[in-house]
Amino acid sequence: MTTVGIAVIGFGWMGRVHAQAYARVPHHYPEAPRSELVAVADDVPGRAEQAAARFGFAGATRDWRDLVDDSRVQAVSITAPNFLHREIGSAFARAGKHIWIEKPVGLSPDDARAIAGDVVVSVGFNYRNAPAVEKARALLLDGYIGDVTHARFRLFSDYAAHPEGALSWRFERARGGNGVLGDLGSHGVDLIRHLLGDIDALVAETAIFIPERPRPTGATAGHQRGGGELGPVQNEDYVGALLRMASGARVTLEASRVAVGEQNAYGFEIHGTRGALFWDFRRLGELGVCAGPSIADEPVRTVFAGPGDGDYGAFQPGAGIAMSYDDLKVIEAYRFLTSIADGVPRGATLADAVAAAEALDAMSRSAATGAWATLHT
Repeated sequence: MTTVGIAVIGFGWMGRVHAQAYARVPHHYPEAPRSELVAVADDVPGRAEQAAARFGFAGATRDWRDLVDDSRVQAVSITAPNFLHREIGSAFARAGKHIWIEKPVGLSPDDARAIAGDVVVSVGFNYRNAPAVEKARALLLDGYIGDVTHARFRLFSDYAAHPEGALSWRFERARGGNGVLGDLGSHGVDLIRHLLGDIDALVAETAIFIPERPRPTGATAGHQRGGGELGPVQNEDYVGALLRMASGARVTLEASRVAVGEQNAYGFEIHGTRGALFWDFRRLGELGVCAGPSIADEPVRTVFAGPGDGDYGAFQPGAGIAMSYDDLKVIEAYRFLTSIADGVPRGATLADAVAAAEALDAMSRSAATGAWATLHT
């Protein structure tokens, strides 16, 4: 196909990010397949129409089902809440539409598996697309820091730290699933697997630190305050886990949505027998690298991602020029469209989403029993 007709389902912040990413693909990848924004669906009155007018969709609807059999649509971005992923994703997969879906892909491993079909399924694990992360992966594969011994992955945010934050779907078990595990923990698991390989076993602990929140008084957008009566928070604010990798490395993973003083504090420290690597999302293009002949007492130097690291060269001509979160989604959009064109999977796939969901499910089991849970992802 010369042009891929796109529908976006759900137009909150992430729906906007997807729409902008499609529009920017030809700016950075002139050889990429072209896309056309055919339709947008959102059940909040007026939101889809506003999105169509602002971003150039040809049509708008409140019901995503109107688009399942639309011959103009060859691919769909699913940016609706987690509890809708299975129903929406499986419907479009059965209809033969290619899918770019946000993590964690449903509420369980079975939800993720249900979206499988004879279509491309790309998943929004965007942090693996950072050129500095890709540089780290290349160094690890080359054995630059020796054998990995232990690592720490940390995803802390304060978006839910205020006790008056609205009791939106994110805090309900039936609609938001396992809370911060699916929201931030899924990103952590994907980074761990992308950089360090398979997980053999894990033990985890979870907690709810803000047990009640005010109900929203209208449709929610983002992380806004509530003004209604208090209701119970049903899913996790925090998870801490120790992972045993197939390689023998030990990894700690922590994620919190109520970490006061932390705004998108995501990153990792990876230690090996001859060196170490350090990355902080808030310093997106920087990688801390420690390696040298003496091993002990070696300094950590900052290396800037540049052309030749991941997709950096599609955005900037020289090292040290900052990239952004939205750029990572442009990379995803490009890989999604190119995979549709030639049938070769690129980036995070449905298999990665299933593997992450299985690890999160194991964390929930472990937290409930206090015992180690085994898996192979």
